[in-house]
Amino acid sequence: MKTQHNGVRLSIHGLVQGVGFRPFVWRLAQQLKLNGCVYNDASGVKVELLADAQQRALFIDRLYAELPPLARIDGVDSRSADLPDFCGFEIVQTQQGAVSTGCAPDAATCPQCRQELFDPGNRRFRYPFINCTHCGPRLSIIRQIPYDRASTTMAQFEQCPQCLVEYQNPADRRFHAQPNACATCGPQAWLEDHTGTQITTDDPFHTLARALNDGKIIAIKGLGGFHLACDASNPVAVTELRRRKHRPDKAFALMGRDLEVIGQYAAVDDTAAELLQSCDAPVVLMDAVTTNCPRLADTVAPGQYQLGFMLPYTPVHLLLMETQSQPLVMTSGNRAGAPQAMSNEDAREQLNEIADLFLMHDRPIQNRVDDSVVRQIDGHSHCLRRARGYAPTSLALPAGFESAADLVALGAELKNTLCLLQSGRAIVTQHLGDLEDARTYEQYQRTLSLYQNLYQHQTSLYACDLHPEYLSSKLGEQIEEQGNHLIKVQHHHAHLAACLGENGYPLEGDAVLGICLDGTGFGLDDTLWGGEFLLGGYQRIERVAHLRPFPLVGGVQAIREPWRCLYAQVKQAQPEITHDQLVAIFPMLVDKPCATLDKMIEKRLNCPITSSAGRLFDAVAAALGCHAERISYEGQAAIELETLARQGNPDSIPYSLTLDRSANQIDPASFWLQLLQDLNEGTRTCADMAYAFHKGFANAVVGQVLNLREQHTFSAVALSGGVMQNGLLFSDLHQQLTAAGLEVMTHQRLPSNDGGIAFGQALVAAAQQGTQVR
Repeated sequence: MKTQHNGVRLSIHGLVQGVGFRPFVWRLAQQLKLNGCVYNDASGVKVELLADAQQRALFIDRLYAELPPLARIDGVDSRSADLPDFCGFEIVQTQQGAVSTGCAPDAATCPQCRQELFDPGNRRFRYPFINCTHCGPRLSIIRQIPYDRASTTMAQFEQCPQCLVEYQNPADRRFHAQPNACATCGPQAWLEDHTGTQITTDDPFHTLARALNDGKIIAIKGLGGFHLACDASNPVAVTELRRRKHRPDKAFALMGRDLEVIGQYAAVDDTAAELLQSCDAPVVLMDAVTTNCPRLADTVAPGQYQLGFMLPYTPVHLLLMETQSQPLVMTSGNRAGAPQAMSNEDAREQLNEIADLFLMHDRPIQNRVDDSVVRQIDGHSHCLRRARGYAPTSLALPAGFESAADLVALGAELKNTLCLLQSGRAIVTQHLGDLEDARTYEQYQRTLSLYQNLYQHQTSLYACDLHPEYLSSKLGEQIEEQGNHLIKVQHHHAHLAACLGENGYPLEGDAVLGICLDGTGFGLDDTLWGGEFLLGGYQRIERVAHLRPFPLVGGVQAIREPWRCLYAQVKQAQPEITHDQLVAIFPMLVDKPCATLDKMIEKRLNCPITSSAGRLFDAVAAALGCHAERISYEGQAAIELETLARQGNPDSIPYSLTLDRSANQIDPASFWLQLLQDLNEGTRTCADMAYAFHKGFANAVVGQVLNLREQHTFSAVALSGGVMQNGLLFSDLHQQLTAAGLEVMTHQRLPSNDGGIAFGQALVAAAQQGTQVR
């Protein structure tokens, strides 16, 4: 070959493998009549072109403008190069070398595949595993990178001649679609009953539809795990599912056939519609329609003002929902507290006493991936659980972190995720769950190994939470004992850093006031924090204010039994109140061991001190009759308190909480005295009192911020922590703080709950390692 001197070599970084990017480049080169080649390599995708400056510019412009649906370009490096005299343009074999490219998230079925699925003339008509380079499984089936068929669970399915022609044709939508298959050569689905006996049927989906109409509960092997489904309009079926699953109260996710069906039950605005129909296809929480709508079972989402809906996002779900004019409950296929069943064997063992029928298939799920959950607040989407459709899409790091050391952050105990920093980007895993469950902890460890393998990630630097009893912290200490360096990050510092990082706030930016409100996190003073005003940034924080601490009587037991928080708060606010006076206002205390609690508080026995906002909300919820005795899932009392408050009169006079300037703390004692008086007199409804508390608490937080602005220099605040998922409180805070002239940073792409902690830990650890601005 002759050597040319007008060539260019493009290095393209981003989400460019496994998303149809190389055939896209091939087609673009064909259209522009450019010669050269494209291939995957260690850093992403390389393109070699014989092109002059004008052709090069046009090619790059169209590269950005016409991206495939799942692709994302983070950067293009262009360099002149001496290239061979190419004849035409070709896609060449993946180059060997260290892997550092991203793995694509699983994606909802694209419009083209959906059309083929229901086209009687198409060879994939009603084939439940139809996919292409624009949709289908990715993270859930991958074992290692590069993302080639041999590296996925599709390796066991050899393509038939017709599929192979598609796979090898750059002009075809299925060129190098690794899960490509058809009914002749690909995975197969079948039905079983709860004993594991296979059921013979001409069409399993028609059989399932009849079973659902008859009130049966079915288990469905989906993309990243099993679902349990039943008719959401059938109260007997929904109640039975709750009984069998041991999930008495927590809201079920729902699946509707299309937007028209969903719109009968929930207020679907343009933002929600876009989310529902996106390739991410999350569960979207929307306000329930309460008038002139078909009826769902009351037990679908008890105590909630919103419903969580998703559209069918796989061919399996599309075929299942084809004839369903009413929504289905579509909840995770697990027993309460356990991880979602992933394999056929898991499902037979874990779900045999829950499901009447099982839809099985033989495409193995390599990695468990739950449904993502997004909430609508004031027309904006806020991620509550980041998993399918979003993970493991990487996040760019803010300015100043360009030379950040590669590291692993191990996350929190609840709603755990992991985070890898690599080459100036953060890779946050899918939602893993609560580590206190042994099976979840095993998955957590496997996921850490998986991601380090997928991204060829090698490091001796780790970050974990400050809490000594978190399993993630204990793992960090074990890793440290092996000769690695471990940085322990205070929980609320990580919350603040995660919010700053998500908003691209620079490493060397001015100090920001973090308002971090959550359940609990281990504080720098060895108490449990949770109502924090932190001034600082990535490298350091100063605790400049907080909620007045109170004793968490019984420790963890007080989290499960909100009446304990109520008792401690009232006794702290009004120490002289007698037992008879308390019982007169709160009859549920009549048989409680209040004398024992008094001694525990006096002697500080199993009464850790906490400034938790979450526990304050639990106490108020208990006072107003929202699950005072015991909760069945995290945050239940506070969630139902918000629902109650939304039924209150917006003109209700807010309660007042005291701003103690000498101690820089918000003291709710004055609020409790007002509430006790109102409960005694019976002049206000519980809904009005709930609203008045929300409004009064928001006013107190804003008042504290304004006081702090007189003492410290800051122009921006960051809202983080699980309590910020309270839409009523969040909206009020955002509006008041913005009106006060402050820049307000919030979470949108990452959860404000502990699902964002790992990202924050990673940023704090990188900053404290002495990252310098390039």
